[in-house]
Amino acid sequence: MRDFPAWKKILVALVAVLAIFFSAPNLFYGQVERANDARIAGEETTEWPAWAPSSLVNLGLDLRGGAHLLVEVQLSDVYADRMESVFVESLTLLREVRDEVGTVRQIDGAVGELDLRIGNPAGIETAVAQLRTLAQPVQTLTGVGATDIEVTASGADTINVRLSDPEKTTINNRIMAQSVEIVRRRIDESGTREPTIQRQGADRILIQVPGVGSAQEVLDLLGTTAKLSFHEVINVTSNEATRPGSGNVLYPSVDEPGTFYVLARRAIVTGEQLVDAQAAFDQNNRPAVNFRFNAQGARAFGDFTAANIGQPFAIVLDEEVLSAPVIQSHIPGGSGIITGQFTTEETTALSVNLRAGALPAELVVLEQRSIGPELGADSIEAGKIATMVAFAGVLVFMALSYGLFGIFANVALILNIAMIFAILSVLGATLTLPGIAGIVLTVGMAVDANVLIFERIKEELKSAKGPSRAITQGYDKAFSAILDANITTFLAAVILFAIGSGPVRGFAVTLGVGIMTSVFAALYITRVLIVLWFDARRPKTIEV
Repeated sequence: MRDFPAWKKILVALVAVLAIFFSAPNLFYGQVERANDARIAGEETTEWPAWAPSSLVNLGLDLRGGAHLLVEVQLSDVYADRMESVFVESLTLLREVRDEVGTVRQIDGAVGELDLRIGNPAGIETAVAQLRTLAQPVQTLTGVGATDIEVTASGADTINVRLSDPEKTTINNRIMAQSVEIVRRRIDESGTREPTIQRQGADRILIQVPGVGSAQEVLDLLGTTAKLSFHEVINVTSNEATRPGSGNVLYPSVDEPGTFYVLARRAIVTGEQLVDAQAAFDQNNRPAVNFRFNAQGARAFGDFTAANIGQPFAIVLDEEVLSAPVIQSHIPGGSGIITGQFTTEETTALSVNLRAGALPAELVVLEQRSIGPELGADSIEAGKIATMVAFAGVLVFMALSYGLFGIFANVALILNIAMIFAILSVLGATLTLPGIAGIVLTVGMAVDANVLIFERIKEELKSAKGPSRAITQGYDKAFSAILDANITTFLAAVILFAIGSGPVRGFAVTLGVGIMTSVFAALYITRVLIVLWFDARRPKTIEV
């Protein structure tokens, strides 16, 4: 058939071969997965050839088993930290008008608010005006015209400072985005496959990690904020009730129970200036963590050690003193080592957390579930049965309804499934139970285009046209109807993916990919098979 050139036949054949080539690893899932893990660990393996593709369709939580967590970000702690810094700035400003406002002290107030009482009630307006100079414009489009703090006189001698609603919204969005990203980095570095990490509501994060033994493994990874800082040591005491004094904090020692350190509140260097952290061993072959600062942190750390030789400084992690070594000499370069009573596993987890960064707020677990792999195995088995039943039903229907042409459609359907898995494997997509439902639906829809084409060919044959002309006209005239029907379904899949989450997205991905491959299979693979058969047999008449 001259209307279908040789280059198109070659291209279609190449696509079919590539589909089989890249989907094949999924038939040997466990073998390929073990080989991939061995290569990641730098080990030699013969379980799967190095030249063969090794991309697999990742199995979701409902198929593989794993951990499900719902955590809440403590945004109120962030508000409190912010107001603490505002308090320090407020004291500095009010000292400038001390003669008018008198003494200033903080009194108990609502969370995220600052209440100040002045000694001279006559200076209340002066104090309010002075504090309002702290206000800065909110840097978002929704907060245009608003300031970050609101200052009001709440009594004859009391001033209330609170965060404005636009500023709270800005903080919420920033902290939630940071928390989601840091959780993602921590879990990704632990080597898990395709975790689902997404924001839910105003202050919650959904975490689903396939392939881990229990939710506790994920909790151990997320259980610390990993907030690292280096502080000047003011004093050491054994009295937990010691008042640290203004500008200082009291933190317990990890290695020496019953010992407490009075430290300068302002850190010399923080974990935000950390660029690398690796598990290692110290000179006594004990587990430790090597760290390195950026240029700014290295300069600050170097300046402090040069000016405080012979004095101790404290390494603080999550408000606990890991160690307080004495500075023996100037430490340039911004690198060092954290030692303590660590195990090898603890130093590995600590280095992962430090590299990922400190969580900006504490996470509180609201819900946790461990899903056993046996449940996933049952889901996979049920999905296999459903797919095979649908597949067999379609194959039998097409063969009985359209004879040889139906067999051509069945071959295209098999290659269609191979193309779906090849694309999902190359993309690294995650297959969930709803995703299997999308594939089953695709199997049923895949033959729709072939039915339209074959029925159109039958109509053309009734017009006394030759078989070659009837086949060409059948494909050409069915093309627009096939395209219209599948474009609308594809758009629905795109919308589901855009506004959906979790299982809905899994269904949308397999449905969208399946629509594209089924259209290609119907319009090109079946046509190539029919053309090759027709050119070889040259029949005078055909039966569809």
